[in-house]
Amino acid sequence: MDVSVPQGWPARLDLILAQPMPIQRCDWPRCGAACCFQGVWVDETEIADILQNAAHIQPFLEEADDRDPSHWFLPTREPDPHSLSGWVRPTRVRAAPWHYQGTRCIFLRRDAKCALQLAAEAAGEHPWRWKPFYCILHPLDLDDQGRITLAPWPELIAEPASCVRPAEQPQRPVDLFREEIRYLTGYEPPKAAEE
Repeated sequence: MDVSVPQGWPARLDLILAQPMPIQRCDWPRCGAACCFQGVWVDETEIADILQNAAHIQPFLEEADDRDPSHWFLPTREPDPHSLSGWVRPTRVRAAPWHYQGTRCIFLRRDAKCALQLAAEAAGEHPWRWKPFYCILHPLDLDDQGRITLAPWPELIAEPASCVRPAEQPQRPVDLFREEIRYLTGYEPPKAAEE
């Protein structure tokens, strides 16, 4: 990989994100939010915040059984050195014959929208206010050093539920995921022509 370091590039971002790749974003909402078929790991600090704001979130959950906050997260805890508290728990996964793989995250609606995001917007907050870190990060990932990175693109486009699709024109992941990178790190990546 021969990529020059863009000016101001933070150590928290893997340089692979500056390398053009023949990829583009998925076609949400046409993809049906296929990536939400298995739920997500959520930091315990985020869980506490989500549960504190349950009254904002409940109206956006379509299934009556999903509105009970005690059903939202499984008790399983796993250590995570990259999370705020160091511990994560999974969201509950529900059977959903209408969704990819026949399952869905408890917060996913039939319209392929996230109840957490809709609730935040309705409350006048940033759409990602209650969205878990790993949801915002996806399809980006963290490497062993905690840097934001991207798996090899051929692997990503081979996965039917991937949020990355093939593209004719190569693009830099840092441009494709500019909003997520800005939100998670505060870094405003320069556009390729500005470097």
